[in-house]
Amino acid sequence: MVDPDGGAFITVGLNHADESNLKYPHNANIWREKYGSRERWIREGVVKDLKDWGFNTIGWTQEYISGDWGVALDWFGDPIDLGHSSTGWSSADFEAANMPYVLQLRVQEMEDWNGHPSFRDVYSRDFDVYCEYLARNICFDHAGSKNLIGYFLVDIPAWLPHASGEDFEQLKGLSEAERNEKLFDVATKYYETITKHIKSYDPNHLILGDRYNGNKGIPSAVLRAMQPFVDVLSIQYFTEPTEESRNGMRDDLARWHEETGKPVIIADIGNWTPTEMNPHRTSGIEDQSGRARDYIDAINTVLREPWFLGWHWCAYVENKGRGWGIKDPYDEPYRDFVGPVSEFNKGVYGVI
Repeated sequence: MVDPDGGAFITVGLNHADESNLKYPHNANIWREKYGSRERWIREGVVKDLKDWGFNTIGWTQEYISGDWGVALDWFGDPIDLGHSSTGWSSADFEAANMPYVLQLRVQEMEDWNGHPSFRDVYSRDFDVYCEYLARNICFDHAGSKNLIGYFLVDIPAWLPHASGEDFEQLKGLSEAERNEKLFDVATKYYETITKHIKSYDPNHLILGDRYNGNKGIPSAVLRAMQPFVDVLSIQYFTEPTEESRNGMRDDLARWHEETGKPVIIADIGNWTPTEMNPHRTSGIEDQSGRARDYIDAINTVLREPWFLGWHWCAYVENKGRGWGIKDPYDEPYRDFVGPVSEFNKGVYGVI
């Protein structure tokens, strides 16, 4: 990417900066004594941390607050219902931060993590009016921002059949082949409708598109439908801490890039290990040093690819729902993770 001053820009983002993680009974005193206001938390907490750690972008700010992450990864299993915080950052918050950032327009409530999805009729006047409202409500205030990178749409949308069995009415009862054929038409109308309204209010910034679920897969019909309307292929991808898994991510991203011709952002990627508050969050990683090694190895797998625009890491402050973060539940960084990751982040431009 190119920044407003004409310089090359790789987005190194951090997701889920949500102040509610510091307002539990166990840590509310830290919020009151250390910050006391949202603006101070943004300036002296989020912005300071991101810059100290070599991150240059405020990623998707909604936070995962409930549910069971182990079940969440079984997108084809029983219906899941993972709550996310409903409040994002305002335009005034981003002005106070004065850092590059992204925004999201929740065009449909059809996320893979949503146990009660809603699939609006994309051909209806109501959908058109709703998309116009989203653009008017969100894009209007950010159209002139020098820090905005662009707009995400739905977080891991269920373009493949949703675990709950819900689907667009036009796709219900169809065979797999019939569904794939009709899916192209539905997705085309979806992207055409929301992007025309975004561009009517803000012609200046990128349309980053849906944050696809790379671990589940992306239908070719949807990728073909998005091509004329979306600038960037944005994909969530969580790897196992193995070379095979990381190479699998690179190969998947490269294939989807070839299929669409779009550059790629990894919109969400992360790892975890047991902690004092969340000992049940087990993985193939034993400690925070192991998390740092896996972070570096995962990003190095794709960093030199010519189609790669950057990544947004999950997540900021550890909470009871997600169970991991760069900071512990008491707002202290996990030093064994932060040290190597900060050095790596700050050396990205030298590598590429």
